[in-house]
Amino acid sequence: MSEPTPSPAAEIEALTQIYAATNRNDVPAAMAYFDPQIERIEPPGFPTSGTYRGHADVVAHIAKGRGSWAEGSCNVEGFTVTGDRIVVLLHAHVRLKDQTEWIDGRFADGWMFRNGKAILMRTFWERQEALEWAGAKE
Repeated sequence: MSEPTPSPAAEIEALTQIYAATNRNDVPAAMAYFDPQIERIEPPGFPTSGTYRGHADVVAHIAKGRGSWAEGSCNVEGFTVTGDRIVVLLHAHVRLKDQTEWIDGRFADGWMFRNGKAILMRTFWERQEALEWAGAKE
């Protein structure tokens, strides 16, 4: 008999707290949910695209990105859980400090956790691509 898949409730709560902390520009509160060996991947075309590894790199990455906002938020619109992967559907509506126009878009982040801490955060331009990464059915 196989072991039941653990409930992702704790991870979803952690993700809810990460995005809330990011929206209020509280990087230390967001980082409390990250494993010391966290890997953060942001795709080409994003303002801070690249791969970041470990707390120090990810703190600097998040602080730089969030620090460019004059106002706005990145809100969770839903979660899809497939095995050990979680996709967070997001809606960003922000105005950057050096801009007058608002940026409005929908995208997704893919996450993996180990022992209650995030070990991977990967951003996808297209939500469908994130769902495919997670192995979710359409």
